[in-house]
Amino acid sequence: MPKLDRYLFREFTQSFLATLIILLMVSVGGVMADLLGDVADGKVPARLLLSQLGLQFINYMPYIIPLALMLGLLLAFSRLYRDSEMAVLTAAGIGPRRLLRPLMMLVVPVVIVVGMCSLWLGPWALRTAQHMLEHANRSLVVSGLDAGKFTVLSSGAVVYVSALSPDGTGLSKVFMHRANEGRIDVVTAKSGQMFFEGERNRYLRLDDGFRVEGPDGAGLDYRLIRYKSNEVALPDRADTLDKDDPELLPTPQLLSDPRPDANAQVHARLTPPLLALAFALLTLPLSRSSPRQTRYGRVMLGFLAYLVGISLMFNGTQLLADGKLPGMAGLWWLTLPLLAAGLWFYLRDGQLSRPRRRA
Repeated sequence: MPKLDRYLFREFTQSFLATLIILLMVSVGGVMADLLGDVADGKVPARLLLSQLGLQFINYMPYIIPLALMLGLLLAFSRLYRDSEMAVLTAAGIGPRRLLRPLMMLVVPVVIVVGMCSLWLGPWALRTAQHMLEHANRSLVVSGLDAGKFTVLSSGAVVYVSALSPDGTGLSKVFMHRANEGRIDVVTAKSGQMFFEGERNRYLRLDDGFRVEGPDGAGLDYRLIRYKSNEVALPDRADTLDKDDPELLPTPQLLSDPRPDANAQVHARLTPPLLALAFALLTLPLSRSSPRQTRYGRVMLGFLAYLVGISLMFNGTQLLADGKLPGMAGLWWLTLPLLAAGLWFYLRDGQLSRPRRRA
């Protein structure tokens, strides 16, 4: 590898990795905040927090990595222009075609990684996360209850269970304590069973027990109830997708699916690697500037261009799923012109227009 290629490849890689780390640190805050909200509402068990966070990140990688690649290359090229290194390379006869080799040494592996995340790893991570949530919704063990321990539910109730069934839906010798508006409520039962009503509502049915209700302090206003069956509402189950939802299906299975939303999902998975390649080619012409010119304006321009491209991708996917766009068109109307424009601007970068000949 020539020294110039090694130098440029190192500059591109360092800038890309630094940008990727910063974007991951920013993204983890948003994803973590959403998951913590679901955990506080009782929709996602606390013990699944880290696993769900990791799976969500794999699903978001096809959108984070192309942005990191574009911003990293913009920063690298802008630094070369600011330090007059690009002027030296141009004076030595090194143009865009010569810079294409060190650039593609980074871009091609990154585009392959984006394609793998979009076509394979992302759907697998989403299926795995959905399977874990489905199992958690139907298991009291995963939802937080544990035999022989006092457990505080998200509603504030304290529950003690002596034993749990192997599938996590049945329990025996239950004690529950709740406090609400200055009154306490103590419920005991010999056995219990979790069941669903509708798609999201979960209930705990307690059988053959007692319920004592009274003031939380001074007073004798107590009531003792013996019941045969008593139902207690549990936090609603987390939102999950249907098993035949196109977002969960593997990519080869989507190719033979005639549904419009399946076709839309195929194009939504093919678009991120193509966008990553197109935006990577646009970084060189976008970063062209004078030595004293600030480089962050170009970075903001590239970021806005990426937002427009991603917004068009999401809107086009929705139009394809609704049948408002022909299935054959897909998202090629976005990716192919953008790739052609990126290649044309890259190869034409720095070339002067020829004067017109006079008749």
